[in-house]
Amino acid sequence: MALAVDLARQCPPSEGAFSVGVVIVDEDGNELARGYSRETDAHVHAEESALAKLPPNDRRLSCATIYSTLEPCSQRKSRPRSCTQLILAAGIPRVVIAWREPSLFVADAQGTELLTAEGVTVVEMPEFAEQAKEPNRHLSRSTHSSLQSNRTGFVPTASFAAGTHGAVDSGPSAPPGREFEVELRGCGGAVGKPNHLHGRHIPRIRTDAEPRSGPEARQL
Repeated sequence: MALAVDLARQCPPSEGAFSVGVVIVDEDGNELARGYSRETDAHVHAEESALAKLPPNDRRLSCATIYSTLEPCSQRKSRPRSCTQLILAAGIPRVVIAWREPSLFVADAQGTELLTAEGVTVVEMPEFAEQAKEPNRHLSRSTHSSLQSNRTGFVPTASFAAGTHGAVDSGPSAPPGREFEVELRGCGGAVGKPNHLHGRHIPRIRTDAEPRSGPEARQL
């Protein structure tokens, strides 16, 4: 993973994409390929770049591990297949990541869920998370600046606590008549009924005629 972090630092900076490093190793830990975001063109992802350096039917991939500084993407606009789909097509059985994809460009990233559903082992190494995030610090700063400059001056963020019948808004009050997408944190484990929250679900919050916060906010 340390090598993958170093590769992430080599990525040409972008305001519209993450900087990610990837290393693929065989069952004995020997490197098979490496790649990083925008290595060969403005849209190539790190996993895609690394896999492109190997034969399509390389038998070593059936016992390989791919180390990525970020959870593989589950959807994208620039290519027909996501990195999650590329990993599944390659037959790689184990994926190691430094951190989960935040809801910056994709509201509901599901790379880990899709991989595990297909029998792939996904391991997270949080001890590398801060190093992996560092090449992407400019993204959170630019996004924050953009939110601060909206006409209302309201930054649409909120925190939630999972409850028996949904969520309770504990974030800041919002201006009336506006809708926002917010990121849920700490709401994992709620399953079952339709109105229950799932760990990575991103609901929309609408304010009523008057500014509201706390339990008066409504989930759509």
